[in-house]
Amino acid sequence: MPELPEVETTRRGIEPYINHQIISDVIIRQRALRWPVPKQLGQSVRNRAVVAVDRRGKYLLLRLDNGSIIIHLGMSGSLRICSDRAPFDKHDHVDIVFDNNHILRLRDPRKFGAVLWTGDAPENHPLLSALGPEPLQDEFNSRYFYERTRDRSASVKSVIMNSHIVVGVGNIYACESLYLAGINPKRKAGSLSLTRCERLVSTIKQVLNASISQGGTSLRDFVREDGMPGYYAQQLFVYGRAGEPCKQCGRPIKQIKQQQRSTFYCTQCQR
Repeated sequence: MPELPEVETTRRGIEPYINHQIISDVIIRQRALRWPVPKQLGQSVRNRAVVAVDRRGKYLLLRLDNGSIIIHLGMSGSLRICSDRAPFDKHDHVDIVFDNNHILRLRDPRKFGAVLWTGDAPENHPLLSALGPEPLQDEFNSRYFYERTRDRSASVKSVIMNSHIVVGVGNIYACESLYLAGINPKRKAGSLSLTRCERLVSTIKQVLNASISQGGTSLRDFVREDGMPGYYAQQLFVYGRAGEPCKQCGRPIKQIKQQQRSTFYCTQCQR
């Protein structure tokens, strides 16, 4: 699934092509995505200009002067910029056509993505209104995280993947951040000291920024908006490396299940 760095990479990639451009049409080939594409989408956005291309968590926001298009890439979705003459295939479900001869095309083989519309502030939309702070912003800091984890018996990994506490830290980056912070993913979140919270928050920011600079992590379906892969996968310390030696101590990386997700960690380096 595309995580925050992949979505941010996509946002940065498509922005130069569509920001301040006028939408001339919307072509919907498959309306039945995770949530139905609104029938009135074309009517709502046609002849309107994109005034900003933003991101909230894993949601992309195309802001117009009368509302916003909310896009989620789901499990396997990608957005690509192509010309208005580019042929489409069976997985190309939605085209947003611009009058500069560019198309923003959603390709989504599993159809778990979404293209939605809101005439209100997108921050008030039910999908976004309860989200926690962005991990790369100042609101997500060690004091905030320490206070939100007091008396929590849930594992620290499940807490940093809780979008109500901090948004957008998916499975790959949770595993990597915990490894670099030296924290066992099974440890109770409420047991972390302020010092360890500070270390973890700093590491989350470090890992996410590093991945964004590398264009994200290409695992299975993710590609960038230009069709090229991200390269952060080459730097992974634990994710997907079960049984391979730890890059620090040499012990085999262990894989367990937490909340139906695979967790990878080093039993020696993470306490």
